[in-house]
Amino acid sequence: MLPLVLTVLVLVVIVGVIVALVAWKRGGKGKARDTDYKVFFVLGICFLPMGVMAVATENMGFLGMGALGVVYMAIGLANRDKWK
Repeated sequence: MLPLVLTVLVLVVIVGVIVALVAWKRGGKGKARDTDYKVFFVLGICFLPMGVMAVATENMGFLGMGALGVVYMAIGLANRDKWK
């Protein structure tokens, strides 16, 4: 068990270093994009039924998926005027 945990930890550190190097190399050259809130609403429509169906099979581990769907739908609807 311990070698598996150490392997995962080492991989996370390596990926983190690579991401940090790429971000440092870009140096803020990337242009920030506007958020498309319609995508949040569509993701909410997808996650909510999947979470409800997974919980209906008595697997409470997927309760978060349904909650995430509700949150995404709320974010999308709250910013409906910014949809693209």
